[in-house]
Amino acid sequence: MTTPRQQLGSFGERVARQHLEANGYRVLDTNFRVRDGEIDIVAQMDDDVVFVEVKTRRGDSMGSAVESIDWRKAQRLLAAAAAYERSHIPLPPGRRIDVIAIDLDEDGVLVSLQHIESAVEEE
Repeated sequence: MTTPRQQLGSFGERVARQHLEANGYRVLDTNFRVRDGEIDIVAQMDDDVVFVEVKTRRGDSMGSAVESIDWRKAQRLLAAAAAYERSHIPLPPGRRIDVIAIDLDEDGVLVSLQHIESAVEEE
């Protein structure tokens, strides 16, 4: 049985995947998990492998979806992307981590979808 939070996350990932595919991305993998983190969607656009973190929020009581990517979450994304790269050779040369932030109103109606390219970078 899935929780409401899991259902919301799955919904957001489906919306994000549709957005990516409609914009010419090819989805390579979904829900890649390692001990250090998870990548929601791995896609390819031209010569770039794009690791996508999907954040979905309903209502604004917890802030917007994009505000939920903190330093700690960024480190987990970087570690998971590196693990994916090690386990999936060869890959195209380019790499980036994007965030797709999906905000819904209290009734679950899409308010906004932001696709932020290169949202997470190594320091």
